[in-house]
Amino acid sequence: MVFCTCPDEQVAEKLAARLLKQRLAACVNIIPDIRSIYRWNGEINRDSEALMVIKTAVEEYEALESCLREHHPYDVPEVVCLPVQAGLPEYLAWVAKETRK
Repeated sequence: MVFCTCPDEQVAEKLAARLLKQRLAACVNIIPDIRSIYRWNGEINRDSEALMVIKTAVEEYEALESCLREHHPYDVPEVVCLPVQAGLPEYLAWVAKETRK
C-alpha cells in the first residue's frame, strides 16, 4: 500500500492512469480535498491536495517509485509504502495478478 499526495485531483488521475497502464498498480483510490499542513523550506504551509492510495505488489514498488519521481510535479513527492500484514486472500491474489507483467 503506497500513499502519495498530489496538488489536485487531475494530477492524481493522470498519475493513477499511468501506474495502471504500466501494471505498477492494481487499483488507485483518489481522495480529493484533503488539507495538508507541513513544514517546507523553513516555513509552515497549508495546501489543499488529493491523496492517492495505491494498491501494488511489493515487487513493483521500485518501479512505481521511479515512475512517480519522473512524472510527479512536486520536487519531493510524498511516496510512502506501508506493508500489508494481512488481507482477504482473494483480494491480495487479485492485486498480485493485476500487477504481474
